[in-house]
Amino acid sequence: MEFIEAGPAGALRLAPSILAADFGSLASAVEGVDEETDWLHVDVMDGHFVPNISIGPPVVASLRPYSRRFFDCHLMISEPARYLGAFKKAGADSCTVHVEVGDTAATLAEARAQGLRVGLAANPDTPFEAVAPFLGEIDLLLLMTVFPGFGGQSFMAEVMDKVVAARREIDAAGLAVDLEVDGGIDRVTAPVAARAGANVLVAGSAIFNQPAPLEAARAIRDAARAGRS
Repeated sequence: MEFIEAGPAGALRLAPSILAADFGSLASAVEGVDEETDWLHVDVMDGHFVPNISIGPPVVASLRPYSRRFFDCHLMISEPARYLGAFKKAGADSCTVHVEVGDTAATLAEARAQGLRVGLAANPDTPFEAVAPFLGEIDLLLLMTVFPGFGGQSFMAEVMDKVVAARREIDAAGLAVDLEVDGGIDRVTAPVAARAGANVLVAGSAIFNQPAPLEAARAIRDAARAGRS
């Protein structure tokens, strides 16, 4: 299978989150929205950093034969450095770790050493100043628009000030860094995030929990495009 690369930084991308998909038929769910998928977002939770448990490398490995899309793995775990190699081996293309975990520089360097695309995430109440020093070391900045742990939460519009600040800094420095938002993204909030400067939109419930997931994904993409125009 020929896999699809991440693509140029800054391009608008939709990243359906499998956290909201039916795990009993995960491959079918992913294949059903493939036409409107740029990146496939994989939420990994350990029950420690966040109050929920989801999946790990074995599920990534089992899903990899069913999708050639870019696997965007969001590690909401307390010891990400321990598992970066396992995710790479399982088929992850990118791993995003949280700045709140600490030891950030070393963890980002380890992700790079593993041959992964490198991402850094910040929770809604974490200031932009916490991630700003690392912008030159990453490929992706993820600004959470909900507190991580559970899908289906409401979009926190107050995070948009941080998105605007991040986009301004990324562009001013001429960095090839994608700016991603995750949480409460649907066809109403997608254009809001896109106008603020986000170019990668993660959507879970607004896609997989809808009667027609593919059409729902298409509507979100169209709304985001309108927001950028």
